[in-house]
Amino acid sequence: MAQAEVRLEDSWKAVLGGEFALPYMRDLKAFLQREKEAGKHIFPKGAEYFRALDLTPLDKVRVVILGQDPYHGAGQAHGLCFSVRPGVRIPPSLVNIYKEMQSDLGIAPARHGFLEHWARQGVLLLNSVLTVEEARAASHQRQGWEQFTDAVIRAVNEDCEHVVFMLWGSYAQKKAAFVDRSRHLVLKAPHPSPLSAHNGFFGCRHFSQANDYLLSQGRSLIDWQLPDEA
Repeated sequence: MAQAEVRLEDSWKAVLGGEFALPYMRDLKAFLQREKEAGKHIFPKGAEYFRALDLTPLDKVRVVILGQDPYHGAGQAHGLCFSVRPGVRIPPSLVNIYKEMQSDLGIAPARHGFLEHWARQGVLLLNSVLTVEEARAASHQRQGWEQFTDAVIRAVNEDCEHVVFMLWGSYAQKKAAFVDRSRHLVLKAPHPSPLSAHNGFFGCRHFSQANDYLLSQGRSLIDWQLPDEA
């Protein structure tokens, strides 16, 4: 995966371009090619692998939300963690995110699960692993994506100031454990999955805490209210 052939937003390409020349990224590209040649369906489509980075340039990042890997059902994943395409049923974890937003900010749950409105405001909706095989959750873990997304988080940590990291669940908390808390706000809570949301995700008030922090640092707030139509 040579840098010249990678379609990536310019601010990210400036700091991540060197990753594409490293052996792990070449191995990852070869793995994805083998999977496709074997007839396997890979989500999201290739043009959307880096959609989170394309929608949220490095110098615009105000909030980071970390997911684990893409949804593995047909028509769901489109490159943003927790988000699904318009018209797709809202996944259970996102239903719980909406419930917490309503409790925290009084925002009525959206009728869709399309979160590009957040991404375009500076909410980096980053999965740790950027691809998955259809109907096989976590099937592309440990193929190289984690190293790449570690580099993304390092870039935000080092090149940005006063970013809110929302770390939901132990996986996200471990992945971003190195974030400098003297420069950024780190918020932790259990994962919003139905299996764990009642253990402290509900009531965490991360959305209001994020905006309070951004306001205190002279940064513009996130409009968490999603438009009625995706």
